[in-house]
Amino acid sequence: MNEFELIARYFTRPTRERAGVGDDCALIDAGDVTLAITTDMLLAGRHFFADADAEALGHKALAVNLSDLAAAGAAPRCFFLSLALPRADEVWLAAFARGLFALADTHGCALLGGDTTRAPELRVDERAVDGPLTISITAIGEVPRTAVRTRAGARAGDDLWVSGTVGDAALALAHRSGEAAALDAADLAVCRARLERPAPRVKLGIRLRKLATAAIDVSDGLLGDLGHILERSQLGARVDWPAVPRSDALRQQPEALQRRCALAGGDDYELLFTAPASARAEVLAAAAGAGVAVTRIGTMTAHAGLEVLDADGALLDTTYRGYDHFGR
Repeated sequence: MNEFELIARYFTRPTRERAGVGDDCALIDAGDVTLAITTDMLLAGRHFFADADAEALGHKALAVNLSDLAAAGAAPRCFFLSLALPRADEVWLAAFARGLFALADTHGCALLGGDTTRAPELRVDERAVDGPLTISITAIGEVPRTAVRTRAGARAGDDLWVSGTVGDAALALAHRSGEAAALDAADLAVCRARLERPAPRVKLGIRLRKLATAAIDVSDGLLGDLGHILERSQLGARVDWPAVPRSDALRQQPEALQRRCALAGGDDYELLFTAPASARAEVLAAAAGAGVAVTRIGTMTAHAGLEVLDADGALLDTTYRGYDHFGR
């Protein structure tokens, strides 16, 4: 049973709200606005390395939640923070708070509460070791009721777009594990920044209101996250591999590694969205206004299935899968 089967089997129930389990945010109508609510957990050893920089970790913990709000087109309003700490390390906490509040201030998002506890000690080979640092944030944003979007609104013939570039965060991990060809210092710094300090595309998400028909943030890999749009919208898609935007650093890697990082690497936190072909000029204008590049990488199709095509129009291997916490 994979992560999404687990959620579907045990935690998906009918709801009167516009969106809930299965979308980036729960969408709850509240008067003239709709509240977009999302929550994400980061666990040491699973989502970040034990030696991760505390300030960068504070940034990322909030950024992954703001990225969900961006996919829903919501403006951030506030968030709640829960921590399970192995110990109260004042130097670490000060750095974590700096990174957290710097990003919160950038987006006008206030911390309104939460919870703290001490992680229990664990026994490993008869030794007592600290339990894992665990960070959980719930973020709340607002979107006009007339501008709500989910993963389910795509239509056959819509263009498929992605913001920024994809694959650099995965390339940073591949470099760390020795799987990637050598990167120079400048390229490595850029890739590490993409992994450790992702930029949530909040301004773009807002500017795409009433333009994007469906959207998701790329957290588990481009093809895996696209699969959620296909499932919710009951459509297929064709992706043009040469059009998928990659950095110069990634393009210098072997083709197989490029495909794995860009199509299935995850941790990009870019926006993947659909929009009518008639809205291309408006999409580009929205992206320019947000200061973010966007690239048209494919088309939504009426027939089910996902096709990835090379420069000659031939089908490429699409056995890549998004990250799955319970995958084998």
